[in-house]
Amino acid sequence: MPKRPPSPGRVRAARQSARVTVASAAGFYSALYALDRPVVAVYALFAPIALGILSPIPGGGRDRARTVLFVLPVAVALTALGTALAVTTASAVAGMLVIGFAVSFTSAYGPAAAGTVPGLLLFYVLACFPPYAPDTLPQRLGGLLAGGVLLVLCELLLLPAPPVQPYRARIAAALDLASASALASAQGHRHAPERARRLREAGLALRLSQAPPASRPTGAGRTDRGLAQAGAATRRVLDQLARTAERPDSAAAADPPSEALLRGVAAGCAATAGALRGARAVPGPEALEEMVADFVAVRGRPSGTGPDADTKASRRLLERRSDLLVTAASALTVQAAVAVAIGGRRDSAGLPPEQFWYAEPSAARLLALRLTGNLTLRSVLFQNAVRTALGLGAARLVAGALELSHGFWVLLAVLTLGRTTAGATWSTVRSAAVGTLVGALAAGVLIFEAGGTVEVYAAVLVPAMFVAFSVGPIAGPAWAQGLFTLVVSAAFSQLAPADWQLAETRLLDVLAGCTIGLVCGVLAWPAGAHAEVRRGVAGVLRAAAPLVQVTVSAVVRASGTSGDARPRHGTAEEALRLTRHRLRIAEGAYAQYRTEGGRDPVDSGPDWHLALNCASHTVVGAHWLPRQAYGPAPPEAVRWARESAARLATAMDGAAAFPPGGVPATPVPLPHEVFSAAPAPVLPALVDVDTWLRTLAAELTAIGGSGPEEPPPPVRDGGARPATAHDPAARTGG
Repeated sequence: MPKRPPSPGRVRAARQSARVTVASAAGFYSALYALDRPVVAVYALFAPIALGILSPIPGGGRDRARTVLFVLPVAVALTALGTALAVTTASAVAGMLVIGFAVSFTSAYGPAAAGTVPGLLLFYVLACFPPYAPDTLPQRLGGLLAGGVLLVLCELLLLPAPPVQPYRARIAAALDLASASALASAQGHRHAPERARRLREAGLALRLSQAPPASRPTGAGRTDRGLAQAGAATRRVLDQLARTAERPDSAAAADPPSEALLRGVAAGCAATAGALRGARAVPGPEALEEMVADFVAVRGRPSGTGPDADTKASRRLLERRSDLLVTAASALTVQAAVAVAIGGRRDSAGLPPEQFWYAEPSAARLLALRLTGNLTLRSVLFQNAVRTALGLGAARLVAGALELSHGFWVLLAVLTLGRTTAGATWSTVRSAAVGTLVGALAAGVLIFEAGGTVEVYAAVLVPAMFVAFSVGPIAGPAWAQGLFTLVVSAAFSQLAPADWQLAETRLLDVLAGCTIGLVCGVLAWPAGAHAEVRRGVAGVLRAAAPLVQVTVSAVVRASGTSGDARPRHGTAEEALRLTRHRLRIAEGAYAQYRTEGGRDPVDSGPDWHLALNCASHTVVGAHWLPRQAYGPAPPEAVRWARESAARLATAMDGAAAFPPGGVPATPVPLPHEVFSAAPAPVLPALVDVDTWLRTLAAELTAIGGSGPEEPPPPVRDGGARPATAHDPAARTGG
């Protein structure tokens, strides 16, 4: 029977273990035995462990090496600061609170920054625990830099991790498929279920959860924001083309205006794909925008030259053209977002500027906005930073007050075992305690049998490190803590004479750290992101409800209404701003919720992701629907539009409470008599509004409920203007 090949995760862990083991052993043995510098040896040992194992830095070998080099100066500063603040327990605890929060909160900048947080905190922790020894700072920094440089060399030369496919390459491949599909539709091959299936699969591949962490455009800068928006808009292009290919009536008669716009969409997608690959200059959206404007000017006219007396056929034609306009708007958004992300543009041409607000601010301003936008009790990133700071501060206070000889292990246990929920923390602590007990027993046996023979510890250290760093990340906290206990026992036994009490001290310190971490998990937001995702989604749905009514009123206007109908002023502008802000906070809470341990990916209750998509769809519709001046509508059309929008807003507000069974949202469909009596210039607006409201209603109905739990309190606004939402499965706009 052939052996099953090892999983990719195990292969990656083994290779990373080899790199970290070589870097740590080379620095440790050289400093200890060749230079006789124990302090240098300690930092040379822990620097690769901190940045290679404890820090899940994403990316390939070059990316990881670049990140390590970038954070080394920060690690030096934290080590120096920790060494200085260790003078008293009070200063050390105060520094632990401030540094713990500040460093943890930098995870808001993106996956690379978030990956380095545990390692950077370890440098501060290692330097800040007793004894106070400022005279050893040069040796500490020398060992840190030596270990960091050795890790960089190993990342580059020793079994380097393969490069990660950039997210822009995924977008380019998806745009090629969209271009081919749009061109096929323009040539008359519209009904194609197999092509629709491929389009939907390509759209799913653009979800950020499907991309490696290193390639996810989740940073605060202009490039990442633009690529995230381009990916989301590309997915909408694919989904909209798929819906067109799935409809049996796609085989309708030829429509020259639609075919011309489809060719424009195909050309725009192809040109943008080439720019993302670096094969051509980045195109602007002006050409496609001009084609969209020409299409809008004629889309209310019947196709062909003969009279169009069939009202039903006229309505179906308008619905198909409305769907095509949505596709073109999404393609426009892709081009504009790519032009900002990699083309350096600082404006959005004739597109809604609110969608590309990140184009004008400087990089420093964007970074500041990301931080201030999360500087609220409703932000899960803020909660995690506070929880980490409190845990480390309490651990340092205990280590200093009780004068623990190895208080470092207390802080390390808090740093590595803390989780975002009390339940996950308890599960991790329980496993870690068992693993540490077994590891302490094994270490005690090793020390007892080896006695004072340093050569035994030196021989055991390297294989122990390799096994611990390759098995621990895969097998879980019990194995990780048990094997790591053996590693530190073998290492510290070479630094000073040791007996079996070293293993006992390690066990007691880890248990103390586990207890502190568990207490912090119970007292500080014990539910993790569950409560916040419920609160955040409820808040964004409540904010989106009035936005629906404002948008519909701007599109379908009564006689005598004048001025700019776009929702950019007064109450409309505030509703749009508030909805965007709450949507960003809710997305952050949902992302954290899906990374917490114990979450069933098919758990019962509300469909949070669909609720976020519904809110995003509302925002996108508010951007795009009111852009055209359709003229005044007859009273019956205005009455229908406002009544239907009011019913949907009421349903959206009710859905925010997540009642058992959900909320059946049923907007009033566009009556045939209203459509027949409306003047031709207004018909496209009525069809757009009807399509938008029906889609929102379907999403609201599918969200579902969550049982008798009380609804969360209203969310208070606070924070800076957020980034645009990514990955909304919206039907309207870009």
